[in-house]
This record gives sequence, structure tokens and C-alpha cells, in this order.
Amino acid sequence: MSEIYDIGYRHYDGPRLGRSHTALALGVHSLRGVFGLGRPARSKIMPFSLAAVMMLPVVVSIAMMALAQQRLGDYSGYAVVMQAVIAIFLASQSPTVVAPDLRHRVLPLYLSRPVTIAEYVGAKVAAMTVAMFLLVAVPLTVMFVGDLLVDMPGSPPTGQYLGAVAMAAVLSVLLSTVGLALAALTPRRGLGVASVITVYLLSTGAAPMIFAALYSTGHDAAAAWAWLINPFWLVDAVQAGLFGTTEHIPEGSYPGGPVPALIVLALIAAAVAVLSARYRKAASQ
Repeated sequence: MSEIYDIGYRHYDGPRLGRSHTALALGVHSLRGVFGLGRPARSKIMPFSLAAVMMLPVVVSIAMMALAQQRLGDYSGYAVVMQAVIAIFLASQSPTVVAPDLRHRVLPLYLSRPVTIAEYVGAKVAAMTVAMFLLVAVPLTVMFVGDLLVDMPGSPPTGQYLGAVAMAAVLSVLLSTVGLALAALTPRRGLGVASVITVYLLSTGAAPMIFAALYSTGHDAAAAWAWLINPFWLVDAVQAGLFGTTEHIPEGSYPGGPVPALIVLALIAAAVAVLSARYRKAASQ
């Protein structure tokens, strides 16, 4: 004969906020994890140190503007100039978003509630995108506010600032999706960091080498496409095409037309597909 024991569990009788609130809570939790909030102090060292490094050139630029009374900052090229810092942030923090759930195999627990793979992936991508956007957009905003406070002659560069922020959003989506897709291929955080930084270094090193090889053999048109291997120069090409900003490559010029923008969209779609397939496989195990 069986017996029923009351072990003290209380029934939840509060409001049920639905799946959207669940996805939002997952995204906020992941965003906090990127910056080490709610985690030990050592988890905060890397993200906040890199954020401080991103701010340093802005502070120097504002001080020099006040002394020289001329604009020295380049809004459109800031992400390109600081790409090494941004890449390190992406490599170090993207595994913290995806690796723990894969390593501890808790994905079936998440999906036992009314949360789909698309919502789970969307929350993770959104969290990393917001973190990357804050890393780039906050220094740009401080630079713009400093420009206004210094009160330089002429009209403020509002268009340049808004264009740079818009491209920071595009760059954040591209880097976040690709970075998370690479990091999710392994449940080990160290391997995830290595995979992201290796892809960045290869793309950064290969672009000028391929350009030089093609340019030296007279294939000037084909050489221009080599710069698009690097995601920062790829988004810079989109920015130059949309807003007519200065190109920030060592030599030559970007190919014109809508192709760079289409490449960005294709890379984002491919990265999201890889990330979704990886989580479907993990959920089935």
C-alpha cells in the first residue's frame, strides 16, 4: 500500500508571465554573466578591464580636443582601430554565455519549460549583442558628449556619431553570432576562447597577405575583396558604402555595391543556423 507524504513544497499561485518573460530572464541572466555580475570578483576583471581600455583613447582624445581646439576623434573608424580589444572581449566572454549549459548538460532542463530552441538561441545572441554594443557604443557616446562639452567651432558631428553607432550595432550582431557559434562547438571554455581568437587572428593576418599577393600580380579588382575576410573591415566597407565615410584599410579600397552588406547578412544567418543546430543536437542527448 502506497502513502503520500507532505514534504513542505508550496504551490506557486503568483502571476504566470509567459514565454516572453522566460526568454527575457534568460537573456538578462546571460548578459549579467558576460560582465561577471553575480559571480566571483575574478570574473569581473577581464570584461571591465577591456571596457576601461576601450575608454582610454576617448579620454585622451577629449583632452587633446580641449587643448588643440580641433576635432581629433574618428567615429567611423573607432571599432576598426580598437578591433584587437573587441576581439579579445568576444573571445573571452562568448564562452561564458554558451559553455556552462553545454558542459553541465542542462539544456533539456531549460527546454522542459515552454521555451523553444529559437527563443533560447535568441536570448543568448541578444545578450552577447547588447554586451558587444555597449563595449563599442559607450566610448563613441562619451566621445560625442565630450565634443559637445568642449564646444568646438562648427556644427557637431551628429551624423557621423549616429552612423558609427548604427554600424556598431551591425558589428555587434555579426561578432556575437559568429563568436557564439564558434564557442558553442565545444563545452570547454578554454577551447572556446582559443577557437574565437584563432579565427580572428587568421582573418586579420590572411587579409593583407591575400591582398598583397593579388595586387602584386595585377589583379587589383580581386585584391579588394581580400579585406572583407576580416569582420571589422567588412562592416567598415558597409559603413563606407552607406555613409561615405573614410575607409580604414592599410591600402587600396573596398569593392563597391551592396555585396559587403549581403555578406554580413549571410554570415549572420549561417552563424545562427550553426548555433541552432548545435543546441538541437545538445538537447537531444
